[in-house]
Amino acid sequence: MDINGEMTQNLFLIFGSMSGLDFAKFVIVGLIAGIAAGSFGIGGGIIIVPTMMFLGLPITHAIGMSIMQMIFSSIFGSYINYKKRNFDLKDGIFIGIGGLIGASFSGILLSVLSDVVINALFLSLNLVAFYRFAFKIKPQVSATPPNLTTLKKNVILICAGMVTGVFAISLGIGGGLLIAPILAYYLGYDSKKVVPLSLFFVIFSSVSGTASLYRAGVLSAEAMQGGLSIGLASLVGVAVGIYLVSKVSSAFHRNALVGIYVYAICLMSYKLGEKIFA
Repeated sequence: MDINGEMTQNLFLIFGSMSGLDFAKFVIVGLIAGIAAGSFGIGGGIIIVPTMMFLGLPITHAIGMSIMQMIFSSIFGSYINYKKRNFDLKDGIFIGIGGLIGASFSGILLSVLSDVVINALFLSLNLVAFYRFAFKIKPQVSATPPNLTTLKKNVILICAGMVTGVFAISLGIGGGLLIAPILAYYLGYDSKKVVPLSLFFVIFSSVSGTASLYRAGVLSAEAMQGGLSIGLASLVGVAVGIYLVSKVSSAFHRNALVGIYVYAICLMSYKLGEKIFA
């Protein structure tokens, strides 16, 4: 069998058992999540998790799909950032190692927490993100960046990646909400350095998190199929989002992002109330 024939067979094995309707749903969600990521620099989880739950999937599968999508978008985005020299690759490697370690515990965490607790945590993080954005609250930056040795700096980067990897990946979010304050305060990084580092960190943590969820039995093979479909579609969405962001006004851009947060908060609140009062 030639290479093209083998690739076609592998793709059939991955997607062959998926119905056309399910595939179409995943592709649409992936496109929308990718457009949001390219336009607003946010993780796809804010759209993917509540939407998948609304379509009837358990929150653990929705989170797993979100994490798989992050693999594609973070690699694509980090490649662009690296070509533009937007971040220090050495710092990214150390924070990535931390994320690799921390995210490996995400499967254990999700397997012991109830759906209600996970839902409440996800909703809480979205409320915090919405509050920070709506009131323009930025991470506190240390007035006098600490004069650290290379070893201490690398230890802080690894620890920041570990802490963020455990909680952020377990909830299907990118990690910028948690890692930005750590890097800004303890290392004096400004937001222009934090964002690309956070995205690079997601490559390591999302791969580790996906493997952890699968080993723990939290992420089924069917959910992985959906995550792969969403991830591939999101690449197209990211390109579209990057193009659109230069074509709209700042006011429209801000209002659209507020709408995305409101969408996620409303859906997650509804699903949480449904679980509590069922």
